[in-house]
Amino acid sequence: MCRWAAYIGRPIYLEDIVSRPGHSLIRQSHGATRCHTAVNADGFGIAWYGDRDEPGLYRDVMPAWSDPNLRSLTATVKSHLFMAHVRASTGTATSRNNCHPFAVGRWSFMHNGQFGGYDGWRRSAEVLIPDEMYPHRKGATDSEALFLAALGDGLDADPAGALARATARFQALALARGAAPHVRLTCAFSDGRRLYAARYASDDQAPSLYHRWSDSRHGCAVVSEPLEVEQSDWIEVPQGSFCVFDGAEVTITPFAPAELRAAA
Repeated sequence: MCRWAAYIGRPIYLEDIVSRPGHSLIRQSHGATRCHTAVNADGFGIAWYGDRDEPGLYRDVMPAWSDPNLRSLTATVKSHLFMAHVRASTGTATSRNNCHPFAVGRWSFMHNGQFGGYDGWRRSAEVLIPDEMYPHRKGATDSEALFLAALGDGLDADPAGALARATARFQALALARGAAPHVRLTCAFSDGRRLYAARYASDDQAPSLYHRWSDSRHGCAVVSEPLEVEQSDWIEVPQGSFCVFDGAEVTITPFAPAELRAAA
């Protein structure tokens, strides 16, 4: 399992999420506490939004704690919306193209979890990526394939519906040809204006997900694990939820790909 963190609000330095907190994302890369894999050393990445529509993107295969360029970048770059990820591979190679976040146009996407037995049905998953999206397929992960399938199914117009439909199709393949656990998913994605997140699993073991407003209410962090141990006001996102973070508003609605699959 991977770990990730995202932020939306008043511009802050990336390090305020990535490296400065007591249980920052970099600390989680070698000492996660709320997942089965304590070490997440198979690469890292950051996507951040500035004055342009498309995000900046920095990814590498080194462990996050060992890259001095990462600390320098996060100490000097400010952003009103960014996402950061440390990776623990579930089978695909440790390469830059397999590191999250992924970006296409103004959209960025990152994922923590797995689709069971993906190697056995990877070819079928590739077919779910529309032709116009397939040139953006650079790596081999299920996460990137899910992102591109959702983009091709209307992510611009219907973020929750597009992600749910893509997840339902992947779940159907995992159930038919994969292995348990069939789906475990928490993901975050953005168009540079809003931040979206989902938490879902085909069993009762969805990866953890929390959010918290800053003390000044000027920004919201959305994370795999709380960034400070002593802070008790982190709110756990319920399993089977889709979240929209838009300005000072948080909207949480049910996210039920299994129902779409059953109705198909």
